[in-house]
Amino acid sequence: MSTVSVVYFSSMGHTQIMAESVAQGAEQVNGTTVQILRITGEQITQGRWKDEAIVDQLSQSDAIIFGSPTYMGGVAAQFKAFIDAASAIWLQQGWKDKIAGGFTHSGSPSGDKQGTLLYLVINAMQHSMIWVGAGEMAMQENGVNRLGSFLGPMGNTPPDFSGGPPQVDPGDLLTAELYGTRIAEAAKNWAG
Repeated sequence: MSTVSVVYFSSMGHTQIMAESVAQGAEQVNGTTVQILRITGEQITQGRWKDEAIVDQLSQSDAIIFGSPTYMGGVAAQFKAFIDAASAIWLQQGWKDKIAGGFTHSGSPSGDKQGTLLYLVINAMQHSMIWVGAGEMAMQENGVNRLGSFLGPMGNTPPDFSGGPPQVDPGDLLTAELYGTRIAEAAKNWAG
């Protein structure tokens, strides 16, 4: 039995939709428990993120998948506050040898999403985690990995200021789902 945690921040709802797809994919692997953990602005006081329940859940996980929208070429400030707070775990190497992965979403085709994924990879490496890439060839006919990312899934939805519900491209959601399955299988194999 392994536990996969998807920890993410989402402001407009797009990253949340991707997180749910990642979790759906992980749930398809027998013997996997999946937790979806949302980072919120309310967890930040005087610039410091704190939520011991989330930290405990992540520390007990076999795999952690990080998700943040890409804002100005990097992770959202709220997610960065969470990463900074996890430095207490880093000091003890508490997440060492856990499986890691990540995904992001932005409103433009590039949006400098690779910068966000690179940041997440670097964070995982500092924690001595084992990063798992997307594992899907680019631009498949069914929309999988349509944006050509090998570090982890990327999503793109052009901005919609009409106030309608957030939507994510079906190919990006399928990519996220396949990634969740890949991470869960890696966690199961690594623990096994």
